[in-house]
Amino acid sequence: MIPAQTVDLVMQTALIEEVVGDYVELKKSGSSFRGLSPFTNEKTPSFYVLPEKGIFKCFSSGKAGSVVTFLMELEKLSFPEAIKQLAQRYGIEIEEEEVTPEQHQARTERESLLALNSWAQKWLTDQMHETDEGKAIALSYFESRGFRKPVLDAFKIGYCPDSWDAMSQAALDAGYSKERLLALGLVKETNGKPWDFFKGRVMFPIRDATGRTIAFGGRTLRSDKNTAKYFNSPESPLYSKGQVLFGLHLAKPSITKEDRVLLVEGYTDVMAMHQAGIENVVSSSGTALTVEQIKLIRRYTKNVTVLFDGDAAGIRASLRGTDLLLAEGLNVQVVLFPDGDDPDSFSKKVPSETLERHIREEAKDFVAFKLELLAREAGDDPVLRSEMIHSIIESIAAIPDGIQQGVYLKLAANELSMSEDLLQLELNKIQRQRLLDQQKAEKREAFRQRQGLASGASSAPPINLRVPADWDENHPIGFEPGKAIEQDSLLAHRNVLEADLIRLVLLYSSEPIQIESTVEEGDAEDESSDRASEDLTSVSFAEFASHHFEGLEMEFKHEVCASIWAIYEAALDSDTLPNLDTFLKHEDPQLQSFVADAMIEKDKVSDRWGEVHQIYPAREIDQLKKALMDTLHHLKLNDNRSESRDLQVKMEGLEEAIANGEEAALVGLKELLERRKSLDLQKTKIASYFGVAILP
Repeated sequence: MIPAQTVDLVMQTALIEEVVGDYVELKKSGSSFRGLSPFTNEKTPSFYVLPEKGIFKCFSSGKAGSVVTFLMELEKLSFPEAIKQLAQRYGIEIEEEEVTPEQHQARTERESLLALNSWAQKWLTDQMHETDEGKAIALSYFESRGFRKPVLDAFKIGYCPDSWDAMSQAALDAGYSKERLLALGLVKETNGKPWDFFKGRVMFPIRDATGRTIAFGGRTLRSDKNTAKYFNSPESPLYSKGQVLFGLHLAKPSITKEDRVLLVEGYTDVMAMHQAGIENVVSSSGTALTVEQIKLIRRYTKNVTVLFDGDAAGIRASLRGTDLLLAEGLNVQVVLFPDGDDPDSFSKKVPSETLERHIREEAKDFVAFKLELLAREAGDDPVLRSEMIHSIIESIAAIPDGIQQGVYLKLAANELSMSEDLLQLELNKIQRQRLLDQQKAEKREAFRQRQGLASGASSAPPINLRVPADWDENHPIGFEPGKAIEQDSLLAHRNVLEADLIRLVLLYSSEPIQIESTVEEGDAEDESSDRASEDLTSVSFAEFASHHFEGLEMEFKHEVCASIWAIYEAALDSDTLPNLDTFLKHEDPQLQSFVADAMIEKDKVSDRWGEVHQIYPAREIDQLKKALMDTLHHLKLNDNRSESRDLQVKMEGLEEAIANGEEAALVGLKELLERRKSLDLQKTKIASYFGVAILP
């Protein structure tokens, strides 16, 4: 672990304009610097560096944070890695804190396994290029398929000799233990004797995002139908196949630059695309696409183009994983190659320019593509058409954005010549079932936890919170209190409201707020108006906000907001306030980005312009009480609406049960009616505060 004082020294020493200047051409703009975003292909500069605050803000991508955040985002480094890189740049020696024997052993074991894999990769590569067997079998195979030396070297392709123990014996002779060879799956053991797991196969090193070899894929060159075509390393302390993307370490810069990733099926597809000059391409390492792999993609881009093989089987296989991409909120396009071709074979037939043009011009929206494909396959067969419609609606239901769902539903209705209302009913049924399944799963997990059998942390992805840059001067709320709002937007609006509350506290935490002090009952009658004005006391805005937030018995639901609020609560308990560095040094890059966003001042009329024209618009800082209370009441209204909708669903269910003669449901219905009455009263009070009527 890096000591906190070392982190402080690095953060204080590193000049953000210098570090960013290595990647971006910055020009002076007042007290800040401006340049083209390194995260997007913009033509008009929207990337700003504010040296006095030590932060950057990219308006085209929404990214913001400290110098550490910048390196983490651009180079895809962890927090410690970014700190170490900065320390090296500024000549700061890092003496890591002493770790426990257990931590040291775990670290040493992992480093030893990485060292063994690194040795194995080099040994296998040498076998292909420097031995007669490797040249005759492996190298000639790749040359026959049109692969040239630069791409073979870039991917460090190798060959494992067709011998039972050539590799294992070489590893043992080099000083590596049999136990670690077994742990990595490089060898197997029979009757106490090790043998090479990948014997006679061409080898594809599988590397993590930083380029370290963590596993291998091996392809046989035999035509024996009883021999598996591909073998992958088994799961190990280094390798979990569902969490790795082949080629990502080489694709990262191009993915970031293009803001798009191309997803292909196999190792050679990735290599062929690289050889053709297209580098923003990865594959799922011969496994079905997983949620973990999709989350890995989402670190770099939200735009995915899936390159389908031209054969029907390949298309079907790819379709099965694409709904997962939609469910994670990614924008999915597909490209179909001519029948009989895959990305590898097609790239060998046409010039690079033709390949790039094909991918660009043939890309289709996934849902539209699926509609066209399945409609063609189903024809007039009523059974197949029914299955097709269900499949389409399943895909649409996977999309988290309600507006996108509506657009695709209308498209499907037009393409299928069906009633949109009918498709909407089917969509509602699927979503209702998924909600029920989710609730059942949550109940099972809660039961497991009560029994002390918790299965671990939830795998649900965190909500992607991004505070809007264009906050309204009169306090942003996301929706008007007098207007109805859809249920699926309530959570998104709550995120915005939570974000604005935290923004206010970050910006104005130390601002004094005048509140009335408590006057003893016996003295109240003797107080003059002059004395009454003195019965005001000053508290910090952070303390004022904390008091009122707790009074409304609310809690933050978003992880980032909750973390920031917890830091303030802890500080207030000790009568202190955290400074900006507390957050900019935080290991969570999302938290850093959020705080940096908040510190960017909103657009305003310049002070000089106001002096000249004698126009002074209202400032947020002058109406902090109102800003806070508006946000708190909107939060309360949001929760009220959300609970009211949930109650309505429950009541409809109970009414159905009562209609079916279930008398016990009457008790539950009565309880729900009492709660609704309480919520209606609460809503009336909120309406009185805003001075408007509030719709459901």
